[in-house]
Amino acid sequence: MSWQHCGTEDFRHSLDGRATTTQSHLASSTYHLNRTPQFPEGTTKGYLTIFGAFMALLCTFGQMNAFGTYQAWYAEHQLSNLEPSTIAWIGSLQLWVFFLSGGPVGKLFDEYGPRWIMVAGTIIYVFSIVMTSISTQYYQYILAHGILFGLGVGMMFYPSMSSVSTYFCKYRATALGVVASGSSFGGVMYPIMLTRLFELVGFGWGVRISGLLSGVCCCIAIAAVTRYAPPKQRGAASKLSETFRDSRFVLLAAGSCFVALGLFIPFFFIVDYAHDLKIPAQMDFIILAVMNSGGIAGRIAPAYLSDSLGRFNLLAPAACVSGLLCVFFWLFSRSLVPLMLFAAAYGFSSGAFVSLMTPCVAQISDIRQIGSRIGILYSVISFPSLFGGPIAGELLVVGKGDYTGMIIFAGLTVIAGSLLIVAAKLKIDSRLFARV
Repeated sequence: MSWQHCGTEDFRHSLDGRATTTQSHLASSTYHLNRTPQFPEGTTKGYLTIFGAFMALLCTFGQMNAFGTYQAWYAEHQLSNLEPSTIAWIGSLQLWVFFLSGGPVGKLFDEYGPRWIMVAGTIIYVFSIVMTSISTQYYQYILAHGILFGLGVGMMFYPSMSSVSTYFCKYRATALGVVASGSSFGGVMYPIMLTRLFELVGFGWGVRISGLLSGVCCCIAIAAVTRYAPPKQRGAASKLSETFRDSRFVLLAAGSCFVALGLFIPFFFIVDYAHDLKIPAQMDFIILAVMNSGGIAGRIAPAYLSDSLGRFNLLAPAACVSGLLCVFFWLFSRSLVPLMLFAAAYGFSSGAFVSLMTPCVAQISDIRQIGSRIGILYSVISFPSLFGGPIAGELLVVGKGDYTGMIIFAGLTVIAGSLLIVAAKLKIDSRLFARV
């Protein structure tokens, strides 16, 4: 075990090779603690927390990533009388409630730790799945599979990610990347599992079986996840009130809003797009699994590199590449092989963005506000996440089934967000090639 200071002094090498010491930008621009807390890198509790958080994201965010499976099933069965944009509101509400819950859940985490939040989240999450399995009307899916599902995921996600952030500093992005890969593993597992279960036992029992598996994984997560809590210091709480006066945080949040508007659109519509291309039904759900498979490597490898190269230095390129892939690759993928290649590449780049966003927030936050600040950021981006799917669906209707407008919209919004994240990086350090 080693104890690491994080946030007082940032030792960087200048371009001419001389070592320079600068006042860290990791602390608030307006408030500095007299004593920086130490991070217990390499403890058993820390590694157990990584494992538990991985399991939490595997069974919650992983199933959320599989909404494209539900979108396609609803469109052909229970909700076949509705437009795709109307059905997409279910998935968008999942994301909106999930993101919006970040603020209050993060505040509760800073005050009380992860355990009881995750217990309540597990109950809500499993209940939402059971209610989804017996739903028959659109409003019932909105309530169960949209609102309750998103809330349950949020109450598992934020305590898990925030807890890992309190145990690691030097290798924080790597640790969070491993945790975030759980959502991609789940995104690979759930589309295949659900599709097979729907065929074998029907929608109702298929969903209930997935709920049972998810509940077991959530219980494992509750047992394993803990938080490292440093000694409380006077004045720490006042820093939170200055969050929106921190220009670095504001630029990061603004960029993330634009990214969130378009980033999840391929996950919602890739299966429908495959249907439109007349790709065999047994292969279209595999495409979503391939996209989430790319996210496994995308959540781990860039996160590992970012601990050496700088987290902000990789966050903006990850977003930009995702946007470019939409505009120049997805737009021209008209057969199975190119679509598979796009799915894998997009899964990698979007996964990198998702895994790097949390350590970037933690990097410019004090340890006592990590939960709150991560939650605030996700709450802010909840609104563009809510409207991204329905806007895409409307563009599909306006285009009379042509996906061009929807794809361009997704790509350009993500690219615009990446430019704002570059501005946040330059606000931390104005040197273009500085490690940030």
